[in-house]
Amino acid sequence: MLNNRFVTGAPVWVDMCAPDLGTVSSFYRELFGWELQQGGPEVGGYGQFRIGGRTAAGAMAVSADEAPPSWTLYFRTPEADATVKSVEQAGGRTLFEAVDITDLGRMAGLADSAGVPFSVWQQGQLKGLDVLNEPGGLIWVELYTPDVAAATAFYGSVFGWGTTEMPFPGGSYTMVHPADGTPDDMFGGLVPLDTDPAESTPYWLPYFQVDDCDGAVVTARGAGGEVRMEPVSMEGVGRFAKLADPAGARFAVLQPSPPGEQTGA
Repeated sequence: MLNNRFVTGAPVWVDMCAPDLGTVSSFYRELFGWELQQGGPEVGGYGQFRIGGRTAAGAMAVSADEAPPSWTLYFRTPEADATVKSVEQAGGRTLFEAVDITDLGRMAGLADSAGVPFSVWQQGQLKGLDVLNEPGGLIWVELYTPDVAAATAFYGSVFGWGTTEMPFPGGSYTMVHPADGTPDDMFGGLVPLDTDPAESTPYWLPYFQVDDCDGAVVTARGAGGEVRMEPVSMEGVGRFAKLADPAGARFAVLQPSPPGEQTGA
């Protein structure tokens, strides 16, 4: 699962963009208890979703012409500019060059070899999210990709990720962990796009922890969200569902199995 050691290649931040943050902030307040703290002009109005004064995610108002409503994952790098070069050498591309965000850190927007957007974060004053692996916090990430082998090679080249195959009925699941970590530091999975009827395009999917998956689905539906996949239970993992907020940004919720029963995500 995710942790706050924030080693190279690990997810350290997640944010979303939508044309109307007012509508989506009301949705996430009902679902996770998040409160939107709007940023000042020095950060371009970039906001943060917070729980009890702790940051769970970021948010930015972006018109639909600029980008579709979506969630973006950030992976830690010790050197953003060098990672930009590594991405291009591995067959990815640069969406925007590395830029300083005041004294908080340095970031770049990138796309992998299948065109899936992601970002990298070079730590300054800001290490990463405060809320992880607890209700309302990021707990797992998944890449839906047309080619798991190609994705493994790409991210292995860029971040040095290691992988482990976890068998399950009918196939296996490719779990990933950072180069400086161990299998206990696994934070996500790589999933063939054609194996999930809920998915049609390659992208990174963030999972947020909830105490009650079925209750979260009812809340999301009542708050104007879309249920893309009804709750499903997986032994050793927990109960999860796939949702979209009122703007259309896709994410998932996970009610994890008790620690003694967990075998993976």
